[in-house]
Amino acid sequence: MKEEEVNFAKNERFQLTMIPGTVAKSMRTCVVWQFIRFLVINIKMLVVVSKSH
Repeated sequence: MKEEEVNFAKNERFQLTMIPGTVAKSMRTCVVWQFIRFLVINIKMLVVVSKSH
């Protein structure tokens, strides 16, 4: 298997489906990281809304 094909797997519906690596899986399931992302997105939304009003 080629190195660039490590994160891909065959599926019934798709020929190649990307599979997340260990870092991506841990970031998606980490509650602390999700809370930080939530705060950053909310701050960005506040900035955009404050510019429009």
